[in-house]
Amino acid sequence: MAIQKGDFLLIDYVARIKESGEVFDTSIQDVAKKEHIFRDGVIYEPMLVAVGEGWVLKGLDEGLVGLEVEKTATIEVPPEKGFGARDPSKIKLIPLRKFKAENVNPYPGMQLEIDGKLAVIRAVGAGRVQADFNPPFAGKTLVYEVSVKKVIETKEEKIQALIHRRFPAVDMKKFGLKLTEKEVIIELPEEAFLLEALQYAKRGVVADTQKFFSEIENITFLETYKRKAPAAPPTPPPTPISSTEEKPQKTAAQQGT
Repeated sequence: MAIQKGDFLLIDYVARIKESGEVFDTSIQDVAKKEHIFRDGVIYEPMLVAVGEGWVLKGLDEGLVGLEVEKTATIEVPPEKGFGARDPSKIKLIPLRKFKAENVNPYPGMQLEIDGKLAVIRAVGAGRVQADFNPPFAGKTLVYEVSVKKVIETKEEKIQALIHRRFPAVDMKKFGLKLTEKEVIIELPEEAFLLEALQYAKRGVVADTQKFFSEIENITFLETYKRKAPAAPPTPPPTPISSTEEKPQKTAAQQGT
């Protein structure tokens, strides 16, 4: 069946800039390594998309409708449905001394945060630096090669996918999940306890679940802290036999050996 608005999908994708053919994003680790865009800490796996919810660029979101599972399709995203048109007013000239005061040596192509906003250095001149506050891909037409790996259909699988969306670094198989008509109970594994954004992730799961399942009234998170077994004392090394100790005498049966 063709993909429809509202479907939960897992998709693999490779994203290129149309003008140059440069790959700038992908969900596939081998492709990331081949194109030299692999980043440590990034989880490469099929991405969850709720079609029509704006979780991806508008042009990509619209292009998913009508696709079929396991068939690769090409979706072209124009600037107005991607990162927008370039805005010349967002290119600023900043005194070089401002960077020097922060011990920053700017160079063309450098990305950094200036006054709380991400910018790309376009040029460095005599005493002035040209900083571009447009999104890096503003004004670019993007081309996505997309393969729908799976359509998630059951309520339990959808909630599991929503949990994994907020806890991507933790194996979903380690979560406990119990569903009733109006309640969801989620048992968190120990790996989740020390996440810096734990409360934010939990709030995200709650918001997502209540949005897609209006019948759910209660969502409960269980955190069980188990007592650690005491470590066993180290085994002492064997006592060496002193050279002055007498060796045991051979028995009669051993005399000939």
